[in-house]
Amino acid sequence: MIIPWQQIEQDTLMNLVSEFVSRNGTDNGYDLSLEKRIQQVVQQLKVGEAVIVFDAETESVNIVPKAEASAFGH
Repeated sequence: MIIPWQQIEQDTLMNLVSEFVSRNGTDNGYDLSLEKRIQQVVQQLKVGEAVIVFDAETESVNIVPKAEASAFGH
């Protein structure tokens, strides 16, 4: 299920994005600060390139590219 980022409280959204960025580590080919990576993910959410999904099977939340959201029921 896709959860619109606009429906998530700002503090919760930032915590979610921070956790997501930290989980992915720094092996991305770029030497960006944590804050810069957070800003990039937030921007991707705002322009619709990425979405927040809830997986009922695992009861987990993740951020995925919009093209991959169909695997979560949309």
